[in-house]
Amino acid sequence: QVQLVESGGGLVQPGGSLRLSCAASGFTFSNYAMNWYRQAPGKERELVADITSAGGNTNYADSVKGRFTISRDNAKNTVYLQMNALKPEDTAVYYCKAHFWARNYWGQGTQVTVSS
Repeated sequence: QVQLVESGGGLVQPGGSLRLSCAASGFTFSNYAMNWYRQAPGKERELVADITSAGGNTNYADSVKGRFTISRDNAKNTVYLQMNALKPEDTAVYYCKAHFWARNYWGQGTQVTVSS
């Protein structure tokens, strides 16, 4: 059974940091590129960051570039999103997604709230 389980979300003050994790099981994680998406209330889901299957290439949305870092540990079947210098506009539910050709798997999401 395929599972993606996000963790690490929570409430943080502006300027703070959080590290999200997404633990995968039920498929060959090292074959899959991984994404982090987010969805704020009333807005469409947007791509935040992605990383290739071996971790050699990453891409970021302009809104998070220089503040967020995506990484993965294929030995642990886990992808991470290190979020620094958080802003109120980063508040959203964050989702990880695995994709390989036409296969896409989503996690259930973790809430990140940036507020003083």
